[in-house]
Amino acid sequence: MRYIEVTVNTPKEELDARCEQMAAMGAGGFVIENEEDFREFFEHNRQYWDYVDEELENKFLGVSRIKCYLTDDEEGLAVLRQMKAAFPALSTAFVEDSDWENSWREYYKPIEVGEKLVVVPEWEQTPDDGRVPLRLDPGLIFGTGSHATTRMCLAALEPYCAPGARVLDLGCGSGILGIGALLLGCDTCLGVDIDPKAPDVVMSNAALNGIGPERMRAWAGDILGDAGLRARIGGGYQLVLANIVADVIIPLSALAGQFMAPGAVFICSGIIENRWPETAAALKSSGFEILDHRSEEEWHCFVCRRAE
Repeated sequence: MRYIEVTVNTPKEELDARCEQMAAMGAGGFVIENEEDFREFFEHNRQYWDYVDEELENKFLGVSRIKCYLTDDEEGLAVLRQMKAAFPALSTAFVEDSDWENSWREYYKPIEVGEKLVVVPEWEQTPDDGRVPLRLDPGLIFGTGSHATTRMCLAALEPYCAPGARVLDLGCGSGILGIGALLLGCDTCLGVDIDPKAPDVVMSNAALNGIGPERMRAWAGDILGDAGLRARIGGGYQLVLANIVADVIIPLSALAGQFMAPGAVFICSGIIENRWPETAAALKSSGFEILDHRSEEEWHCFVCRRAE
């Protein structure tokens, strides 16, 4: 079935009232696009990212509008006629019905990472190339293997994966880093993320790889703000991972040592181009020696060890 996408440019102060008008005419399922709301959301969620893509910013530049979708039949056209009479400047476009819930999957394909792994979306066939498959349902949580920061972390952790090693993944997202470490030979992993949805996603992805709760655990919590959580995590981890953002890694650098066994390695990424010097300085001032510094697509990754 075909739908009519209706866009009505609306001053911010009139958004609610206009939605009520449109609903009274028979429209529903409104999408509000507003530059102010976009910027406010970004500013209040800076713990998740350091920047917004310029293309996305431009998409919302000066925008304040309402969108709704009408069926392309007599009932929908009747509603559209009312809306045109009330809002002469509205615009329309046709949208074909499709499996919107699953169509995004076509953009995810197997990705070779480092020397050993291949990240495979759960609906794709595993390539027969000798690499270790890491099966994943990307879902709505960060960590698909397609982002440069994730690829760098997975490649960087390879040399440090060994039988008996305990892994701590801070800001675990989908669980991809910890799962990768377990598939490459580490013993157990604890993942921690501020997003309350993360533990279920992590354990689901672990199960896709034949990894159960005896090897993988996942908790939700604020690693920086919750001293009780840090105490519960404990120490003695041979590999600590943090693919987050510089605003978290910088204060985390002062805390990471308490989780680490002697000789352990701390791998951190998610650091945008203009933040790497201050991140490196924070790591060094917290007693870390930087063993490796990688960069890809304006992102940076550090492999560190506590200085002797």
